[in-house]
Amino acid sequence: MSALEDAGEARLTALASVSGLPKSSAHRLLDQLVALGAVERSWGVYRMGPRIFRLGRAWQPYPGLRAASNGTVRWLAETTGATVAICVLHEGRTMAAAGLPGEVAELAPMRPGETWPAMTAAGKVLLAGAPAGLPLDPLPGPWRRTAQEIRERGAAFDREELVPGVACVAVPLHGPRGELIASLVAMVPAGRKLETMAETLTLSTRVIEEGLRRVPRQATRPVPRRVPLPPEQRGASAAPRPGLGSRQPDVKPC
Repeated sequence: MSALEDAGEARLTALASVSGLPKSSAHRLLDQLVALGAVERSWGVYRMGPRIFRLGRAWQPYPGLRAASNGTVRWLAETTGATVAICVLHEGRTMAAAGLPGEVAELAPMRPGETWPAMTAAGKVLLAGAPAGLPLDPLPGPWRRTAQEIRERGAAFDREELVPGVACVAVPLHGPRGELIASLVAMVPAGRKLETMAETLTLSTRVIEEGLRRVPRQATRPVPRRVPLPPEQRGASAAPRPGLGSRQPDVKPC
């Protein structure tokens, strides 16, 4: 499956070679996967099947997170022009669990399931809040001080450290018991005021966290609530769309 993921589509001989399996074994396994719908075969070429697509869409890093965050993530992307993502730590790297592309999509593409080095803004927030004893790769020498600053500030920044021309800000997202479950991230063109964006993201996490508390007690999808934005954080061509939620949280504008 990993060989097929990397290839996109391939014939039996190529998949057997890449995966290091005898051709007969690869053929037998592929036949079983085709029968399950995990792989599809057309004219001797194999590709991912629809069952993998359905299973992938069902995955989320925390129960109810997709339902609680979809509306807020969409609203943030539309009103700020930012690429907005919910990220988690996965195998020592930062992984986008969900999100929408924005103005910097060409410079920094974001697709659910994509991973980056752990020491991004999103990863730093997650590492700073990681429980003691979590197995991690060796961290930079001054990391302990940096982690304390992130916890006190409630945000981490990346000013073109990963991608030239792209700045990033991330804030922690907590579950109903106060546990850190993900980070909410915005990627914007370099030069944007990240501190103001951090305030907007923090207010947005409160909406998502409230939704997480309500999801287990209701079958309907929670209605996302808007967070007020200052003019400088609104995308040039983006405007709020009707239907993304109309109630306002009791907070002051950023």
